[in-house]
Amino acid sequence: MVQPLLISSQREQLLANGRRTARGDEIDPPPVLKLFMPDGPGTWLLSELDSAEPTRAFGLCDVGLGSPELGYVCLLELAALRGRLRLPVERDTQFRADRPLSAYAAEAQAAGRITV
Repeated sequence: MVQPLLISSQREQLLANGRRTARGDEIDPPPVLKLFMPDGPGTWLLSELDSAEPTRAFGLCDVGLGSPELGYVCLLELAALRGRLRLPVERDTQFRADRPLSAYAAEAQAAGRITV
């Protein structure tokens, strides 16, 4: 059985962060979850969902080209993505953020990839 990309508590936290951004609050929350390709180079640390378009997530995106960046990604596209062995994107159930998203971004940009 394939696990969902988000569990309800993560979805609620992502939406809450997205609402704060939509209000104009300057926020730098820790990532709520980590998604990854078990058979490919992609990794995403997501911190918020667009409250007006809840399939649009914001976070640190690394598609494996050596230039991770902060930006938006479509959850529907991630759910449809498959790696070399045709495995779907998975949620890292062991990931626990310990710093703000900007710290992960600075580290990833220096290393050329997300390292957690």
